[in-house]
Amino acid sequence: MTVNERRHALAISRDEFDKAKNQYPALADSEVEMLLIQDRLRHMATIGKWSDRWLLHPFPSMSEPEKAVCYLTDYGDYAPDHLARLYSKASLHSIDRFFMQLRRRISLFERPIATSSAQGRSWFGYSPYNPEVAMKMLMIFRVFYNYVAVGEDKKTPAMRLGLAKMKASLDDIINFSAS
Repeated sequence: MTVNERRHALAISRDEFDKAKNQYPALADSEVEMLLIQDRLRHMATIGKWSDRWLLHPFPSMSEPEKAVCYLTDYGDYAPDHLARLYSKASLHSIDRFFMQLRRRISLFERPIATSSAQGRSWFGYSPYNPEVAMKMLMIFRVFYNYVAVGEDKKTPAMRLGLAKMKASLDDIINFSAS
C-alpha cells in the first residue's frame, strides 16, 4: 500500500472507533477497543482451503495497514473478553524490529542493492556463498538479541519472559560450558 492508502485505512479505523466511543461514552477507550474486537470476533472471515477463521483487526497501524489475525489453536475454551485481549495484542512489530536489527547489524543480511547498469537487477554485495555461514550468524545474533541486548526498560527479551534474571555478558556466552 502507498503511504496515502495506509493513512486512509487508519482514518477509517479511527472513524469507526469514534462512532463506537460516541455510542458508549461511559466506557474507557480500552473498553471500546475490546467491544469492537469482540464484534469482529462474531463476524470473522473464513479464508483458505482449511477454512481458517480470520479476524480483520479494527485497529491497523502504518506498518500493518491490512492487519488480520488467525488463531489456529482455538479450542473454544476462552471467554470472549479474554480472546479479544489476545487478539488486541497480536502484531508483527517485534518480528519486524528483530529483522531490522539483524539487517543493520550483520551485513550478510542487508537488502539487495539495485545496480545502475542493469535495469531491474539486484546485487547482494555481502551475501554469504555458503548458507551454513548465514545459519551460524543467525544463531549467534539470536543469542545476543535475547540475552545480551537490553531494551529501553533495561531488560533483555529473556528477562522479560523470566528465562534470565540478569543481562548476560558476551564473555558469559563465549565461555559458557554445559558441563
